[in-house]
Amino acid sequence: MSAIWYECKVKYRKTDDIGSQKVTTEPYLVDAISYTEAESRINEEMKAYVSEEFKITNIKVANYAEIHPFENADRWFKSKVSLIAFDEETGKERKTNMYLLVQANDVKEAYDNTVTVMKNTMGDYTIPAISESPIMDVFPYFSGEEEELEQLERFNALKASKPELVAVGETAEDFTEAETE
Repeated sequence: MSAIWYECKVKYRKTDDIGSQKVTTEPYLVDAISYTEAESRINEEMKAYVSEEFKITNIKVANYAEIHPFENADRWFKSKVSLIAFDEETGKERKTNMYLLVQANDVKEAYDNTVTVMKNTMGDYTIPAISESPIMDVFPYFSGEEEELEQLERFNALKASKPELVAVGETAEDFTEAETE
């Protein structure tokens, strides 16, 4: 069964770095079967994060084909991937767009992570656009079955991992190569 992702906007009072409080509205993503379940799930998830009152201001179906968390990343990026197919009847190329939500620290890393996700794709594709998403957090659905428990733990571990700092002058590729050696 394919996951349906709902973008839920939540309005609440947030304390910033200097200690002042400000009312803010932030989008979150939940995996649910219906709008009703999405509302119930976002209420449940936000109770763990927000001690005060909060309000759900909007729920809409999100246009993401897949969600991919990555270790040591703290932001979400929306990657537009165009799948290229050759239509033999007309003799023309057809492009079908899909959107992936990938976790990364910057646009270059988001591009690299998108390529990593797409590496086992049989057909041709291009990545015409990557932009930072306003999504604050992603809450996937798990039924509680034992096989899904391991999947939930892996997803949360990837999502919660903190980015490691790369020394000035080193690139992400240098850092990755050093880890694999």
